[in-house]
Amino acid sequence: MTGATREGIDLTRVLHAPQQRVFAAWTSPEDFAAWYGGEAEVPLDRVAMDVRPGGSWSLVIVMPGVEMPFRGVYREVSEPDGLVFTLKDGSAPEDSEGEVVTVTFSDLGGGRTELAFQQRGGHLTPEQYAAAEDGWEAFFDALADRLATHP
Repeated sequence: MTGATREGIDLTRVLHAPQQRVFAAWTSPEDFAAWYGGEAEVPLDRVAMDVRPGGSWSLVIVMPGVEMPFRGVYREVSEPDGLVFTLKDGSAPEDSEGEVVTVTFSDLGGGRTELAFQQRGGHLTPEQYAAAEDGWEAFFDALADRLATHP
């Protein structure tokens, strides 16, 4: 989707890791901190994850001179098939639910997993969605590296 009608992000990646390992990379604080944020630092002591429906998650990306907090609530947890959770950054109004992220992990066999990612909500401008999509692409590059170095 492009232009003023854009209301979200859709990305698909094939990862060279088993489905259960990909699920763990999204639900283990150590793994999540290692790839969320791409090349930026996410201190493990700034990550909290209560991975269950209704449980909350939060983390802080730390870059020189700036901290970027993110938080949300898990809506669905279906191990090892995927997650649905809300996502808000520090600029989101307190009473806003934020964006809704759905990630689905499909076993392709041979130790490969398809990650299907969707972010919806309509709370961002088309330019913000484009920037967020670039961010997720960098995060998924870091996720692939994490899975390659920590199988």
